[in-house]
Amino acid sequence: MAPTVKLAIAGVGNCASSLLQGIEYYRGRDEADVVGLMHGSIGPYGVSDIEVVAAFDVDRRKVGQPLEKAVFAEPNCTTVFQRELPSYGVKVQMGPLHDGVAEHMANYSDKQAFRVADAQAVDVAKVLRESGAEVLVCYLPVGSDKAVRAYARACLDAGVAMVNCVPVFIASHPEFAAEFTQRNIPIVGDDIKSQFGATIMHRVLARTMCDRGVKIRATYQLNTGGNTDFLNMLEQKRLETKKISKTESVQSQLDVSLPPEQIHIGPSDYVAFQKDNKVCFLRLEYEGFGGVPMHLEARLSVEDSPNSAGVAIDAIRYAKLALDRKIGGPLEAPSAWLMKHPPKQMRDSDARDLLEAFVAGK
Repeated sequence: MAPTVKLAIAGVGNCASSLLQGIEYYRGRDEADVVGLMHGSIGPYGVSDIEVVAAFDVDRRKVGQPLEKAVFAEPNCTTVFQRELPSYGVKVQMGPLHDGVAEHMANYSDKQAFRVADAQAVDVAKVLRESGAEVLVCYLPVGSDKAVRAYARACLDAGVAMVNCVPVFIASHPEFAAEFTQRNIPIVGDDIKSQFGATIMHRVLARTMCDRGVKIRATYQLNTGGNTDFLNMLEQKRLETKKISKTESVQSQLDVSLPPEQIHIGPSDYVAFQKDNKVCFLRLEYEGFGGVPMHLEARLSVEDSPNSAGVAIDAIRYAKLALDRKIGGPLEAPSAWLMKHPPKQMRDSDARDLLEAFVAGK
């Protein structure tokens, strides 16, 4: 029997849509023909070995629907590159609401915002156990602190590995990290990087400048987009951990951290017609030879959800590999390579080397 990774999904939004489309898109392709993936296989697991066995959401257009239908329901707006999906035999179940939906979304149209289902939340841990799920990927909205913690608690109760793609600190939280370690359950987190997005570009440029001997004096990263993530983040109270995550990810690449007033990284605005397109405006001000002032400006445009789906596909398989090897707690190398706010920040080159050693079992 071929090896499988039994997956549960918390949050059936744009990212989940891109993830499932990608699994089907790459199904049956030769490893030499996997453009867009970092790894065709990880250990014994290819992309098509991921099998979805459970899904949770709170939106009335998704709860109770077959998963293959729910991932295309409003307010999802990401690019559809693989329309045909298999029948998973999975219906989306009502997850715990807690703080998962920002109040200001009520002021926007159905096409743009979440609409909470009139349904009772299920016992997530029980569903995970009964479905046979091995890994849960968390795609909840930014600022859903209580809801994300509820899923983390369910993973601990059910013995299911977790991939935390959102900036609610679980893998990098000392108490949660200790509990995942004590129960020997792996977790990859927190806050997923894109395959090549604003954070990676900012980190690479900043690190390269430091390596080349220039002195960075100030920098900003401003992002706009039109998906529910950007709409959700119009509420400034929900942004605290997101700004910490993105800022620390860049600061970690500098030889000397910048003062808070000299660095600004975070979402800038919601532009509805952009849909899942994210545009990044980046500026680095620096001093070169002789103290001469110079600056770099860049603009990056990406489709946000597919840009993270290939990263999630790898994170899920690393978590399963750790399960197989009975390795619990935060996975340092996978988290450092794949996440913005890992338990231990590293240079990307170091994280990649350690990750390859992890896969090799060293």
